[in-house]
Amino acid sequence: MLPLDRIRQLLLELDEPRHLERPSDFDLDTSRDCFAWLVSALEGRFGPSCTSDLAQDASFYGVIDVPAEVTGLGGRPLRAAMSHFGTYLVTARVVEDESAPSSDTALTPELMGWLDDVCSAVGCTFVPAELLRERYDGPSFLEANRDRELIAALVAAGELTDCEGDDESEVGVAYWNDRYFAYM
Repeated sequence: MLPLDRIRQLLLELDEPRHLERPSDFDLDTSRDCFAWLVSALEGRFGPSCTSDLAQDASFYGVIDVPAEVTGLGGRPLRAAMSHFGTYLVTARVVEDESAPSSDTALTPELMGWLDDVCSAVGCTFVPAELLRERYDGPSFLEANRDRELIAALVAAGELTDCEGDDESEVGVAYWNDRYFAYM
């Protein structure tokens, strides 16, 4: 696996502020082939019960879901996603519930190594979920920035006065996951 600092550097290098959904050199045929190969690798390991969905209006190409009963991860499903960016950024997470992916610690070292090998074989970069949970510090204007602008406009218009109890420190905060693996 690439060192985490090198992956962080790559995330910054790939960030094209004028191209939020896909890079300027996006190639649909190459993306389709790469995703099909990733689906095939996961099906080869976990069986045909894996499902895959393509995304629209997103910075990621698609996701592959591996059912809990075949992952060997304590009855928890696995979700892998491929971004449109780079020669493809790929991440995988154990899904704790419908809303929140778990930390990388839920993935076994053996599974993380296998995923990294699968990605390397096709020229992708495996990005650990821990990096995607770091605050986004790239140049693109993401949806989280709009949250901050909207709240400022509502306060200025007198429409919003009481933010007590809200975690204002999280307003307008984006994460690397928001840049490469989210709906735009």
